[in-house]
Amino acid sequence: MKTVVVTGASRGIGRETALFFGKNGYNVIVNYCKNEKAAKEVCEALENAEMFCADVSDRKAVDAMIAFAEYRFGRIDVLVNNAGVAEQALFSDITEEMWDRIFDVDVKGVYNCTQAALPNMIHYKSGRIINISSMWGITGASCEVHYSAAKAAVIGFTKALAKELGPSGITVNAIAPGLIDTEINGELDAETVNALVDETPVGRIGTGADVAETALFLASDKASFITGEVISVNGGFVI
Repeated sequence: MKTVVVTGASRGIGRETALFFGKNGYNVIVNYCKNEKAAKEVCEALENAEMFCADVSDRKAVDAMIAFAEYRFGRIDVLVNNAGVAEQALFSDITEEMWDRIFDVDVKGVYNCTQAALPNMIHYKSGRIINISSMWGITGASCEVHYSAAKAAVIGFTKALAKELGPSGITVNAIAPGLIDTEINGELDAETVNALVDETPVGRIGTGADVAETALFLASDKASFITGEVISVNGGFVI
């Protein structure tokens, strides 16, 4: 059985991704930071999953998680860098602390997890790294400058690392979701959601499953010749 590590897997896109991989024959490391109960529920829904508490911005915690994954399942075939935080604020109101927190989790977290998992992948000359960015990393979003900048950094990271790791048999791709039905977006008011749906050609909000299906494809042998790409799962909102 192949093994996937999914960060931020206790809710939203990460939860759906962990469930999709687990139900398609993968061993799953369910990473979480705070919501132990939700992470446990994901594990209980799967036959071969283990949960691990680690703040992805903390390198020591990440190293411990990757070491556990290797000890428990032997190798890491797929890493899904999904853990992230988001918030809305006028640029003039973004404090240094707010800026650093977004970049620590959304960018440094990707760096930490990827660098920690790479030795195992390089040893086997095989691996899939899938980074969850955002459509706002492509186009930018008003009142989300720090979030947009962080998600744009993830795209640059993806494209550069894909070139570096190709000779080692490792692909690196990103997914840029649009408006997805998650707890974070659940905080948006109905007027805002309706306006965003109106701007989405397919006329609906995306689901975690829409993103999870894409990640599962990118992890498969069918996607072995795809690397350095940003797959937009946004219903046509950004083309």
